[in-house]
Amino acid sequence: SKQVQITYDENEGIVNGSDYVHRQEFGINKGIFWSPQGNAIAFYRKDETMVADYPLVDITTRIASVKNTKYPMIGEKSEEVTLGIYNLNTGKTVFCNVTDFTKEHYLTSITWRPDEKYIFIGVLNRKQNHLKMNMYNAATGAFVKTLFEEKNPKYVEPEHPLYFLPGSNDKFLYYSERDGYDHLYLYNTDGKLLKQITKGNWLVLDIKGFDKKGENVFITSTEESPIEKHLYKVNIKTGKRTKLTTEKGTHKIVLSNSKKYFFDSYSNTETANNNLICDTKGKILKEILNATDPLDDYDLGKMTIGTIKAADGKTDLYYRLITPPDFDPNKKYPVVVYVYGGPHAQLVTNSRLAGARLWNFYMAQKGYIMFTLDNRGSENRGFEFESIIHRQCGQNEMKDQMKGIEFIKSLPYADTSRIGVHGWSYGGFMTTSLMTNYPETFKVGVAGGPVIDWKYYEVMYGERYMDTPEENPEGFEKTSLLNKAGNLKGRLLMIHGYVDPVVVPQNSLDFIRSCIKAGTDIDYFLYPESEHNMRGKTRVHLMKKVTRYFDDYL
Repeated sequence: SKQVQITYDENEGIVNGSDYVHRQEFGINKGIFWSPQGNAIAFYRKDETMVADYPLVDITTRIASVKNTKYPMIGEKSEEVTLGIYNLNTGKTVFCNVTDFTKEHYLTSITWRPDEKYIFIGVLNRKQNHLKMNMYNAATGAFVKTLFEEKNPKYVEPEHPLYFLPGSNDKFLYYSERDGYDHLYLYNTDGKLLKQITKGNWLVLDIKGFDKKGENVFITSTEESPIEKHLYKVNIKTGKRTKLTTEKGTHKIVLSNSKKYFFDSYSNTETANNNLICDTKGKILKEILNATDPLDDYDLGKMTIGTIKAADGKTDLYYRLITPPDFDPNKKYPVVVYVYGGPHAQLVTNSRLAGARLWNFYMAQKGYIMFTLDNRGSENRGFEFESIIHRQCGQNEMKDQMKGIEFIKSLPYADTSRIGVHGWSYGGFMTTSLMTNYPETFKVGVAGGPVIDWKYYEVMYGERYMDTPEENPEGFEKTSLLNKAGNLKGRLLMIHGYVDPVVVPQNSLDFIRSCIKAGTDIDYFLYPESEHNMRGKTRVHLMKKVTRYFDDYL
């Protein structure tokens, strides 16, 4: 084998082939796209020379040094991305002629046509409310046509490529949330919608593949329950769905190459991990492993999944409640709310441990009631459910979390004078929001890596949910926690990675400044070498610190 250089950019602000494009929003997880027959490579070219350098400080040298990272803040200059195509036979590179919108567009859903003659790009405007699915000539990069467009007054969020039917160059399945839920639509390459394949108040989560004839598509979905994941076979012609997984819970599926069989690894609150071989008629052929839970020897306490109504009085929200192992209903227990609350996360699922981290059970063993609620805004419940946060992050999420507190207060064994809250990232934002908006309710909080003011967050995620400070001044003012620092009454520990390139430390440092101005006090801890997530020994140190804080003050 030999190495061939195909890009020659010398400016370090230009990156080719990276998967870290558009900050990995829109389902982006790779930056190189091989053509189906291996004759060409499509690749992202990201030019971020115009993006502001954000200073992060490296203290590992005797004289600390600045390590700049490119950080496109909301409303500021963003990266410019193009798509190159390198032909292995000719050794030449062309770039797709994308002229829709401005250069600060987003290029998503990259898909080759099976015959390699064309490539498809979902081109999304910076405001993220207008998508064009475009077709380009793979040999020249020339624009051919727009197949269809999608618009939404809030946002459009493409996260999947096109799925061409086996043996077809002109028919494909497309994911869309246009009817309020992620469903599949059959199109041809003329841009004609042939039919909607799936429909209902549930989501298609993933396409696992087609049968050999292309008559059926295998999908996972939430049709059975919003907190479960099952495999279905869907007939493309009739739309008939056949459920192939039988046991309740969350199923991870791998189809065989022949598409006649599938491997099913599933768990639920009663089953740690069961692994099956099944045929695609739904028959279980063999149990490979029914794993014994290594935690069986531990008394983890009782875990319950249930529902309460959201603040709108009609929407069901799922919660998880863990009580101590030696639970006595006649005693009173302190409560810790573990929260995330933002989009693209679902904490409560019918899976092993109900989706909870072991720390939650450790805290229950120490005598705490642990409570988690997936409020409106969280994942896998549809567009209306998620987009309630649009232009007002945190507002409706807090209202729903307070409905969770109402439920907690209805429990005779909950000590409502000792309620704590903990979360990281969006959960850190929620923790600080709850501590400052409902200071009489929460006695102790631990906020990790929190967004404090959305003007300090990045373009892609931030502008989708908040727009810009110029477009949405009231929303930014309402959601900012800088002007809420004076409300703080309980004990709040704020933790941040000093070199966090996701939620930059300016967020929490500016909150300290606001506390000083307001005359309120918080506890603060920096991890000098950590980014947004803590790992290894640092993670152990972090969780000990979080635990000790609740032990000391709750």
